[in-house]
Amino acid sequence: MAETTPNEDLIGRVIGTEDATPLDFWVGVGPDAYIQLDDVVALERHLPGGEVVQVYGTVGQVRARHEGARFDSDVFLIEDGLLPAEVSEAARVTATRFEPEIFVPPRPGQQVRRAHGEERDKALFFDQMPQRLPIGLSRDGEPMYINLEFLDGRRGAHVNISGISGVATKTSYATFLLHSIFTSGALETRSINTKALIFNVKGEDLLFLDHPNTALEDDQRLRYAQVGLPAQPFQSVGFFAPPRPGPRAEPDVNARAGGVTSFFWTLGEFCHEDLLAFLFADAEDDRAQYTMVIHNVMAQLRHATATADGAVVIEGQTVRTFRELVDLVSDKVQSEDDRYVWAGPAMGTGSINAFVRRLQGSVRHVDRLIRGDVPNADKHRIRLDDQVTVVDLHNLNDRAKRFVVGVTIRRAFEDKERAGQTDEMLFLVLDELNKYAPRDGSSPIKEILLDVAERGRSLGVILIGAQQTASEIERRIISNSSIRVVGRLDTAEASRDEYGFLPAAHRQRSTIIKPGTMMISQPQLPVPIVVEFPFPAWATRRSEAGANPKAYDQPDDPFEGLSL
Repeated sequence: MAETTPNEDLIGRVIGTEDATPLDFWVGVGPDAYIQLDDVVALERHLPGGEVVQVYGTVGQVRARHEGARFDSDVFLIEDGLLPAEVSEAARVTATRFEPEIFVPPRPGQQVRRAHGEERDKALFFDQMPQRLPIGLSRDGEPMYINLEFLDGRRGAHVNISGISGVATKTSYATFLLHSIFTSGALETRSINTKALIFNVKGEDLLFLDHPNTALEDDQRLRYAQVGLPAQPFQSVGFFAPPRPGPRAEPDVNARAGGVTSFFWTLGEFCHEDLLAFLFADAEDDRAQYTMVIHNVMAQLRHATATADGAVVIEGQTVRTFRELVDLVSDKVQSEDDRYVWAGPAMGTGSINAFVRRLQGSVRHVDRLIRGDVPNADKHRIRLDDQVTVVDLHNLNDRAKRFVVGVTIRRAFEDKERAGQTDEMLFLVLDELNKYAPRDGSSPIKEILLDVAERGRSLGVILIGAQQTASEIERRIISNSSIRVVGRLDTAEASRDEYGFLPAAHRQRSTIIKPGTMMISQPQLPVPIVVEFPFPAWATRRSEAGANPKAYDQPDDPFEGLSL
């Protein structure tokens, strides 16, 4: 049995009935002590020459059993006092750090203590993070961090979040991470010009980021203080939504009618910026011969003349709606006179018909997003003027969502390329990543996301991607993500190779962890850390939205004069 100790930080001793290695070892817990998963521990190993090695680790598993029992039914006899036995508890510790780096195992009988303060920081490498970004709280209420250098592009970049929809709170954690980035001070002066672009793909939950959350209770406010962040909504947010069908191009949102700008692309932009390819999610499939037709048609559309109101003139014909443009293109690629030029030489009828069929099928989904019939079209362009820009997609069909995501990210990425390498960063938050960068096949949208994953860090473009199943995502995007975050997982998904960074015990825990808890892997720490993050301080639906005085300056804000 482990000895008792008057020091409450001493939890037990290294046991000798299990192998102790430099990688992991077992600790017998004293009768007056306890230890739980994720606790951080420390001990000293004295070497023959007098040198002392500090060994740190985290608890990955805890067990309790009867010593002296042979059969399962012995438990009843032991509890009745008819059989002698002792209850023993032991914890498996995974080593995280050795100071100095002399990788020797701890010796049986050595005392083990719970790490606090500087020792805890050393165990989790927080002391070696020149710029620490708060990412949540440990189970005992201590702040947890990641090294900002592995997020901002200096030593790595990108975050990938996996978890079951509705339970893993992926979007909530992504917005909490942005809140930490903008308010923790970790970015220092760079936070002034750093921006975030969020695609809202589910409901209207993200249309109230600038309003305080009336459901935030005092204990949750305290948790923000514990992690060193203010419990406040986002201070600078711009909202964009697709237009409703009709000539007025009003934003298609219900919960928030004011402070939201409708967005679309003019026919001139569609023709001159080669946006046609983004209508074909599977356009780059090697088996799809109509891809040649797409590129030939884009080459012809570049010759279109744009008018002041966003329409285009093609071979003397004025086109003001997307349906008119699709009809014109369909006629051109199928016409005996124009087919050679528009569809390309040697294009078979089957390939041309496949192109026309898919193009015609896109009209009802994207005609309100591509138009030349609205004056002052520049006012309906997605702009990243605010610190956070939310682009609402929840009312769009999947094809239209892919179009908006692909075109918007490409334009933002090209703007960063033209600006060159600067201290300004752009965080792209995209849920349902499997729809835009699936493991199989290829598409213009997937190529843009791969470009962001592989070259974005050098330009300050950081992807925060989320999905239910990482096993369905393009491997190159996952492998380029320095920070991996896992919420609640399906049992089958947790067994996939993509979660090989999780030890077996963590994989098992991932199937039962509650909302608000995440497992986070970062390059500097050899084991994942488990964090809890506070309830959102910003409203996630209209019923939670408190008063926002800054929004009152907008005469069309729906909350003006209201007390919610």
